[in-house]
Amino acid sequence: MKRRVLAFVRAVLRLAPRAGAYARGRAVAFGVLWRRSLQFKVTVSTLALSSAVGLVLGMVLQNQITQRLTDTKRQAAVAQTLQVVRTAENELVGISDQDALADRLQNALKKITSSSSEDQGTAASAAGAFEPVLTAGGEDSTDSAGPITKVPDGLQRFVENNQVAWQINTDTDADGTRTTHLIVGAPVTSTGRPIQLYLLFPMTAEQNTVQTVQNTLLVGGLVLLVLLAGIANLVTRQVVRPVRQAAAAAARFAGGELDERLPVTGEDDLSKLAVSYNEMAASIQHQIRQLEEFGTLQRRFTSDVSHELRTPLTTVRMAADVLHASREQFPAGLARSTELLVDELDRFEALLGDLLEISRLDAGVEELAAEFIDVSSIARRAVEQVRVIAGNAETEIELELPEEETLAEIDARRVERILRNLLANAVDHSEGNPVRLTLAANEHAVAITVRDHGVGLRPGEADLVFNRFWRADPSRNRRTGGTGLGLAISHEDARLHGGQLEAWGAPGQGACFRLTLPRKQDEPFEESPLPLVPDDAPATNGHLQIGLPTEYTITIGEMRKEDA
Repeated sequence: MKRRVLAFVRAVLRLAPRAGAYARGRAVAFGVLWRRSLQFKVTVSTLALSSAVGLVLGMVLQNQITQRLTDTKRQAAVAQTLQVVRTAENELVGISDQDALADRLQNALKKITSSSSEDQGTAASAAGAFEPVLTAGGEDSTDSAGPITKVPDGLQRFVENNQVAWQINTDTDADGTRTTHLIVGAPVTSTGRPIQLYLLFPMTAEQNTVQTVQNTLLVGGLVLLVLLAGIANLVTRQVVRPVRQAAAAAARFAGGELDERLPVTGEDDLSKLAVSYNEMAASIQHQIRQLEEFGTLQRRFTSDVSHELRTPLTTVRMAADVLHASREQFPAGLARSTELLVDELDRFEALLGDLLEISRLDAGVEELAAEFIDVSSIARRAVEQVRVIAGNAETEIELELPEEETLAEIDARRVERILRNLLANAVDHSEGNPVRLTLAANEHAVAITVRDHGVGLRPGEADLVFNRFWRADPSRNRRTGGTGLGLAISHEDARLHGGQLEAWGAPGQGACFRLTLPRKQDEPFEESPLPLVPDDAPATNGHLQIGLPTEYTITIGEMRKEDA
C-alpha cells in the first residue's frame, strides 16, 4: 500500500509541471483572445454576469420554495397533532393504575394509528403519514409506546412544560438509512399524570420536491446560459462584423488599395459609419491623386528644366572659357569678374547635375550597379578628391582603415560620392580641426564614419541635416561651394543600397556621420560595426539617429517631406 501511495505521489509530481505549463498556456491564450476579440469579451462578460444573476435568483427561489413547503408541512402537522391529542385523551382518560400504564399507552397508540388510517381523506391528513409516540417520561422511561429514541431531548423538555412544540430532526435507522422528520409534540391533559404525544412526520416528499426544484433550476439555468451565450454571440457578431470589415478595409486602404470602400446597407449607426468612412477615403484618394500628379509634374519640370538649361549653359561656358583664357589682357576688375563667372558656372553645372540626379531618384529610375569591391580603395579615392579642399582649409584628414581587404557588393560610384560629400561637409564645418574617416566591417555589414570636431549640431538640427538645401548656419562662408543637395543625394544612395546614413552632433563637440551598408545585397544586417556616438563624445550629450532613409520632394515655393 505504501509503495502504491509513493508511486501515485511521484506520478502527480511528474505531471504537475506539465499541468502547470498547460494551464499557463491556456491562460495566455485566453488573455490574448480577451484583448483581441471584442465578440469574445462581450460573450464571456454576458455569461459571467448572467451566471451571477442566475445563481442569486436560484438561491432565492430555492429558499422560498423550501420555506413555503416547510411552513405548510408544519401547519398541517400541528393541526394533525392537536386532532390526535383529542383521540389520545379519550383513550387515556381516568388512567391511574401504575401497573397498567404501559398497556394503556400501547392501546392508545393502536387507536391513534387506526384513526389516522380512517381520516386520510380529511383536511387534517394534509401533513401526510406519521409515526406516533406516547410517553409518560423521558427517553429512559419504560412507560412509553413508539420510537421514543427518535425524539430529541430538547423537544421533550418543551412538551413536558405543557407546550406544543415542533422540531426538524435527522436520524439514522438500524440499516444506516438517514431520514429527516418533522416532529410535533403536545401534552395529553386528560390523565392524572403528565403524558406527552409526539408525531413523527417524514420529510421525504418535501425533500424530493426540493431536489426536483434544484435539478429544474440547475438544468434550466444551464440551458438559459447556453441560450444567452448564443444570443450574446449573435448580437455582438452583428456589431463586430461591420467593425472588422471596416478595420480590414482601412488596412487595405493604408496598403495602397485606394479604391477600397465599405458596403452600405440600411440607415443605422453602422451604415452611417460606413458612409463617413467612404467619404473620408474618397477625399484622401482625391488628395493623394492630386499629390501624385503634382509630384509627377514637379519631377518632370525639374528634369525638363535641367535638360533645357544644358544647351544655354554650354554656350555660356564656351564664352566664359574664352574670356577666362584672355583675362590677363583685361583690366583687374574685369579679370576678377571673369574668374567669378567661371566659378559660378562650375557651381551651376554641379547644381544641374545634382538636380538631374535627384529627379532620377525621385522618379525611381535609378538602378544600382553593384559589384564586389574593396571599400578601402573607395575611401582612399574619396579622400584624395577632397585633399585640395582640406589643404585650403588647413584641415588634416586622418584615415583609419583595416589592413585586410573589406569586400562588399556596392555601387562604387555612389559610395564614393557619399564619402566625398561627407568629407567635404566635414572639412567645411571642422573649423580647421582634423577630420577622421574610420572603416570597419563585420560578417553582414560595412560601416564608415566621418568625424569632425567643428561647430557641431544644435538640438533638433540632426533631424534636418538630410533635407534638401538646408544649412545649419546660412551666415557661414562655405569653402566647398556646395549645392545643398549633396547630403540628400547621399541619403538616397544609401537607401538604394539597403543601408543607413545616420547623423549625430552636439554644439561645440563636432559631428559624426555613419554610413552602414550590407556586405551582400538583399541580405539585411542587424547591427552596425561602428558606433554612431564617438567614444570621445561627452556622456551627457544626446544623439539623434536617422533610421532608414526618407524621401524629400522639392515643391515650388516650399519644401515638403514625405515618408519613403
